[in-house]
Amino acid sequence: MRDLSVVNELNIDFMGKLMRPALFLSGTVILLLIIAIPIRGFNLGLDFTGGTILEVGYEQPVDLGEVRSALATEGFSGATVQHFGSLTDVLIRLAPQEGEEASAELSQQVFDALNQASAGKVDLRRVEYVGPQVGEELREQGGLAILFALIGILAYVALRFEWRFAVGAVIATMHDAIFVVGIFSLFHLPFDLTILAAILAVVGYSLNDTIVIFDRIRENFRKIRKGTVIEITNLSVNQTLSRTIMTSFTTLIVLVALYAFGGEALSGFSLALIIGVFVGTYSTVFMATAAAVKLGVSRANLLPVPKEGAETDGSLP
Repeated sequence: MRDLSVVNELNIDFMGKLMRPALFLSGTVILLLIIAIPIRGFNLGLDFTGGTILEVGYEQPVDLGEVRSALATEGFSGATVQHFGSLTDVLIRLAPQEGEEASAELSQQVFDALNQASAGKVDLRRVEYVGPQVGEELREQGGLAILFALIGILAYVALRFEWRFAVGAVIATMHDAIFVVGIFSLFHLPFDLTILAAILAVVGYSLNDTIVIFDRIRENFRKIRKGTVIEITNLSVNQTLSRTIMTSFTTLIVLVALYAFGGEALSGFSLALIIGVFVGTYSTVFMATAAAVKLGVSRANLLPVPKEGAETDGSLP
């Protein structure tokens, strides 16, 4: 029979000394981000707002101020202009126009204006158009996707473990999603469908790490007969800590490489995942596990229910 006398290499008091400061820090940050979201708003991408996006290429590096001046001369002063991957590639986003025909003509007018203002050749590499109605539908469906994911997590963890663990897992995933969304709102970073996909990926990543810790907690509750809930939970978190850190570290290596070398198309996606991996690793311990402890999870909640009429001495009839 195992007990807490077993020597564990790590003995960090996560659920004792560190839990309250961590919960206070998380609560404060999340509250500030929730307040910042309606104040700062979102820098919504074309997927959600609708409009026209053009990608053009120049022979020589071009100054964005010159591009904006050329567009303003033709009446496109509200356009968003930014470099796309290199100083010779430019991404232009225009507000929604009434009618697809008008939008098609609009892209040609913009291209003509850039050609006239440029001394060299300008290549039109990509044109995309999303109607305002489609953008509104994508916003609604994106919100529903996150909601259904949280409901699915709640049901899955409640069936596999116990309702206190399920609530803890949902709190942690909501914490992660709000944190990523809040950071993008606070710094007014572009928010499009790729960011929404990254948030859903963060939810899955965080849940996977949470399940590993919950499984170890359940296993230790069944094997260790001595020790309080705090002691056994701390032991379980310490036992899985090296696995958690190594998984997060190797994932971050890939994400940093994507962010550094993946170009503009992957920068937002990889940045959201980098933030999500950091906060997801933190929330697995200090949100999901701490919430389950605060809700009063005990050994009795996790021990298997004996079948009615089963023999207690294990002998065959």
